Amino acid sequence: MSSVPVVLGVDLGTTATKVVAAGTDARVLHTTERGYPLRTDESGEATQDAAEVLRAAIEALADCAAWAREQGHEVAGLSFSSAMHTLVGLDSRGEPATRAFNWADTRAADVAARLRAEPETSSALHRATGTPVHTQSVMVKLAWLTSGGADIGEVERWCALKDFVVTAFTGEFVTEHSLSSGSGLQDMHSLTWHEPALEVAGIRAEQLPELREPTASVPLAPQVAEAVGLPAGLPVVLGGGDGPLANLGVGAVAPGVAALSLGTSGALRVTRDKPGVDDRCRTFSYAIADGLWVIGGAVSNGGVAGQWAAEAFGVDVADLLDEAAQVPAGADGLMALPYLLGERAPWWEPGLTGAFLGLRRSHGRAEMTRAVIEGVAQQLALVRDAVTESGAEVRAVRATGGGFRSRIWAETIASALNMNLDLAEGSGGSGLGAVLLAWRALGEIDSLAHAAELVAVESQVAPDPAAADLLARRRPLIDQLHHTLRDLSL
Repeated sequence: MSSVPVVLGVDLGTTATKVVAAGTDARVLHTTERGYPLRTDESGEATQDAAEVLRAAIEALADCAAWAREQGHEVAGLSFSSAMHTLVGLDSRGEPATRAFNWADTRAADVAARLRAEPETSSALHRATGTPVHTQSVMVKLAWLTSGGADIGEVERWCALKDFVVTAFTGEFVTEHSLSSGSGLQDMHSLTWHEPALEVAGIRAEQLPELREPTASVPLAPQVAEAVGLPAGLPVVLGGGDGPLANLGVGAVAPGVAALSLGTSGALRVTRDKPGVDDRCRTFSYAIADGLWVIGGAVSNGGVAGQWAAEAFGVDVADLLDEAAQVPAGADGLMALPYLLGERAPWWEPGLTGAFLGLRRSHGRAEMTRAVIEGVAQQLALVRDAVTESGAEVRAVRATGGGFRSRIWAETIASALNMNLDLAEGSGGSGLGAVLLAWRALGEIDSLAHAAELVAVESQVAPDPAAADLLARRRPLIDQLHHTLRDLSL
């Protein structure tokens, strides 16, 4: 039986909680998972049942803890990662008084549009908090809710979904600077709640959790310890947001090394040693820990664009992607702006619609799918361009996500960026990032940079020079076409 100690990283995702077990060598030894539904009954709705997420976290953690006991691993601590931009209202007993609002809930679109119609106000909030004024922002959701956007019952306090779970695990109503840096409510320079943002949100600082460092720890409460089979008082490291921790989990912590993820949506983030956004407010700025920050942007339309094409054409998505891979770069003159779900970075416009341009009778489903994939890749390249224009270097990219199971995604994105993609598919992502952060907090790893060096690259995909040149020449057109689509009224 092994006596290698492990940390269990609890990753609270949009549709499932995953628990990752790993030692100080960053090798993922075991994972467990419990799913739950995302409710989308109402137009624009994307919510979760907070109590159901808590139950899933306890069950997944109990399974992983049982595995650790069976294998003879001592559990040295727990740590958390969580989907960012979540919000739940609590009653006087600390129980959920509302459903948990997910980042994808767009019902606050009118509030976001009103705030963005006042550029000085929205840009000041963005520059202070590092969070774009968009429907994903907790500040915007609160402004909508507190002004009567939905029935919120008797809410006394507000927090992120992770904060609710951590409170249930420890009895302490706390959050940390990483997750809160994506709320739109925290001043990224002072790391305190930002009063102008609180005023817009319609709440008081006393209604929010106490702010602490991501490496801070609190003891596991006896009742939860008994339920999951771990010792009471075990250190629970607060952790952070899934985006920043994904940089750590794929080894993208050194300055100039970006993390790129491609799932249903996508994102590109590069680490640096100070907060700040670009002059045109196209990027976000979120904290990791130890004075490190990520600057970057998320795109709403990632692998979902390929899935949409497969559903539209009535074929298997893998087969369709294989067909698209046979089409030369440029899709025979066809361009797609794949804004099926509006768009986040770098536009931050939830109402944006998509388009095909240059469509001819000779174009079929393979060309259209190729154009959609190139459109997603171009959007990620635009995020990279915004990051570099802010003064942050991007010299290497580590990529992960389910989208890269198909080669065409990796090859097209590498060409759009005109950079090698280092694939780190087995890294464990943000769950492993939470584990490494905990080992840092427990003093077993001397720096986050050292932690990132432990994460191995599995393979590398190089750009195609001809495709890179073609996509680079097309990219300035996308900004022009975006303005046309934004102004289009049907």
